[in-house]
Amino acid sequence: MEWRKFSGEKVQIPVYDFVEQTIQKELSNGNRLKICIGADSQVKGKVIEFAVVIVFLREKKGGFMVFSKHRTIKAMSIKERMIYEVNMSVQLAYELCPALDKYGIALEVHADINTDPNFKSNVAFRDAMGYILGMGYVFKAKPHAFASSYCADRLVH
Repeated sequence: MEWRKFSGEKVQIPVYDFVEQTIQKELSNGNRLKICIGADSQVKGKVIEFAVVIVFLREKKGGFMVFSKHRTIKAMSIKERMIYEVNMSVQLAYELCPALDKYGIALEVHADINTDPNFKSNVAFRDAMGYILGMGYVFKAKPHAFASSYCADRLVH
């Protein structure tokens, strides 16, 4: 996957190395970090555009993010699309965990899924929650899932 900073600048090294270097830099600057990972998608005709983000939160000092986007031409049900988003986030979290564990960085996995059964995305709520919690990650859903519902959302809309 190709990763970019919010400015659009391409991340020139593998995402794992970028995350580890960023953690080292932030910690050496005296910042306490938490990382949130989330994904979102948007159907545009026959194309589905996906975005996944890594949000670096500095305690009481704001944050920043990097992202990756891709498109697919495939019909998906709303549940399949929600689980695909969650899977992108979980796979990324799994890839980054050695660095996060090494430096004691807290991690949350955010799902762009509504907890209210009156919304379509709720069809995937239980499955997504089980998958994320089953992998041992902290789970956040709407309205607390800002990495997916706000950050990744802005990249596909």
